[in-house]
Amino acid sequence: MTNSMEGEVVLSLPKPIARLSELAYNLWWSWHPDATLLFELIDSELWEHVHHNPVMLLSTVSPNRLRDLAGDAPYLRLYERVFSAFDAYMKAEQTWYMQLKAHRPELIAYFCAEYGLHESLPIYAGGLGVLAGDHCKTASDIGLPFVAVGLWYTQGYFQQHIDGDGRQHAEPETLELQQVPVRHAGKDGQELLLTLDFPGRSVQIRVLQVQVGRIRLFLLDTNVTGNNPADRAICAHLYGGDREIRIAQEKVLGEGGVHALRALGLAPTVWHMNEGHAAFMGIERMRELVAEGMPFTQAWPTQSSNTIFTTHTPVPAGNEVFTNELVMQYFPDMPKGLGLDEAGFLAMAHEVGDPPDMFAMTPLSLRLAHRANGVSRLHGAVARTMWAKQFPENTGGDAPITSITNGVHTGTWTAPTLRLLFDRYLGPDWLERVDDPDLWEGIAEIPDEELWSIHQALKMKMLAQANRRVVTPASAGARPTSQSHLNPTALTIGFARRFATYKRATLFFHDFERAARLLKDTHRPVQLVFAGKAHPADGGGQAFIQKIAQLAAESDLRGHVFFLEGYDIELARALVQGVDLWLNNPERPQEASGTSGQKAALNGVPNCSIRDGWWDEGYNGRNGWAFGGAIGNDDVDSAELYRVLEDRVIPAYYDRDALGLPRAWLQVMKESIRTIAPQFSAQRMVKEYVERLYF
Repeated sequence: MTNSMEGEVVLSLPKPIARLSELAYNLWWSWHPDATLLFELIDSELWEHVHHNPVMLLSTVSPNRLRDLAGDAPYLRLYERVFSAFDAYMKAEQTWYMQLKAHRPELIAYFCAEYGLHESLPIYAGGLGVLAGDHCKTASDIGLPFVAVGLWYTQGYFQQHIDGDGRQHAEPETLELQQVPVRHAGKDGQELLLTLDFPGRSVQIRVLQVQVGRIRLFLLDTNVTGNNPADRAICAHLYGGDREIRIAQEKVLGEGGVHALRALGLAPTVWHMNEGHAAFMGIERMRELVAEGMPFTQAWPTQSSNTIFTTHTPVPAGNEVFTNELVMQYFPDMPKGLGLDEAGFLAMAHEVGDPPDMFAMTPLSLRLAHRANGVSRLHGAVARTMWAKQFPENTGGDAPITSITNGVHTGTWTAPTLRLLFDRYLGPDWLERVDDPDLWEGIAEIPDEELWSIHQALKMKMLAQANRRVVTPASAGARPTSQSHLNPTALTIGFARRFATYKRATLFFHDFERAARLLKDTHRPVQLVFAGKAHPADGGGQAFIQKIAQLAAESDLRGHVFFLEGYDIELARALVQGVDLWLNNPERPQEASGTSGQKAALNGVPNCSIRDGWWDEGYNGRNGWAFGGAIGNDDVDSAELYRVLEDRVIPAYYDRDALGLPRAWLQVMKESIRTIAPQFSAQRMVKEYVERLYF
């Protein structure tokens, strides 16, 4: 059923369902449940086997099955409904953006090192990538003239395996272009190749593209025939390799990204660096202006006048630094290209107060950008203080950094059954108005029993997936028992995110005896579900995983604590939709924003969190629970967590009326949806970028 060429599978399908091939190559389907169902109904077992990848599904399903579907009347009715919606979406002219009366940017170019769009395209590591994916989807929804630029990682991030001792093993995963919704970006799907100068050689880069609704994501790849083996592997791993690999990747992203857009005939009027990995983009654009005859003193403000920079973390490991020597190795001609000497070039990225032999990407990005922002109100304040010394000329004493709080793409993260419920109580156009707080007043009209029934069904669905992924002593040769499976009646607390040490995954166990009493209460049982990956070089994060896995398997907390293997977008979706309570306890104020709790709240799952990142401005005293001190302290924060759980959370969950409904808990669920869904939607976020920064 297929003819293949490198980079794309040409699918040969029966005429009545031939457009399934078109849909498979546009990730619009991934946030429209009917379109997802269209693929799932082809072969539900195969759909799970190919990890929800429609390209692999269509290229491997039985031809007889496709012929049967081409004559199946109910399936064809669904097919017609999906493509009617798809065509209306793709051709819509009355988008939010087109209705703006103010001057509009002609094209926004968004650069990021990772994109979390869907589990079938694993080129993301964590929150930064998922945020970038949600930004792209929302840009499509509201009709922005928008393109995104990233890297194609031939081996993705990594597959996670937890052994019998609880140790994380990072296993490679090779991504074949023929098996994913990625095409060549050249005219008529032809291969587009660029050449970049590297130390002592030239490296070829091919430009690929992913269609995300109305917008395109361009991915740059060095795995090109003709490059030497080392250069073919430059983009093999996300956040992998040594410092030389990292600077090579960032050269490809920044400098190569500019070249790619030029080769495609695109002329962005706004350039957005989402984190400092893309900073070489600004330097390359200045070099272009100088090459056209503009003095450097004019090229800098000209470049910066339409450049935006978003910083995402105050944690040092998230702010990239290279040695001057390594930078000059990879950019030996850049000083001359800018009309500078070497010292002047390197000074652009010098972090005031640090040794002068280091090239810091965040200070560079701040200086290259006309506007810069943090990703929550609190993070904006932290960033202004943190980077103030880089701007001694600023009489206000702070760095010129504003804030736009992160949000999540509502269509992606809302459970399909809840979407149907919202259709009934908020109106059929609610998805177009998700950032309107007045819309969400309709949540109060939802009967408690309906909301609770849907939540219980989502919880059972989550438990089924969790039980398939739970790490048990069976990994070490023991036989699984009933204690290896989650209890459907227990208050289920979810903790799922990147296992960076400042996120303190093990804080709950700080006072082990008190934690054990809380979890093992036979009348009001509680279970904790953990999931997440630690970077292969992060020994502290891996130690947290091992401790939790060992507690789950070997301590008397077995049956109350669970670690789920292989955290990805699919598992994240199940957890934020199906647990009862979302826990987040970072070391304040190191969590710049966080978005997992926003996704949970959208699905009626209340947050119990340190007032850090987005929760500092999201918590209103009725839409969840807050704990902890102004500055992270394990003793203070854990004691407050136990008190809040014992005195407020657990009683609210287990206090049931004659109908078995936890009325007080349901009020928190509704208040969580009502207040958090509009304020922390990606639709509000991207509109704010447009109105405050892109303009």
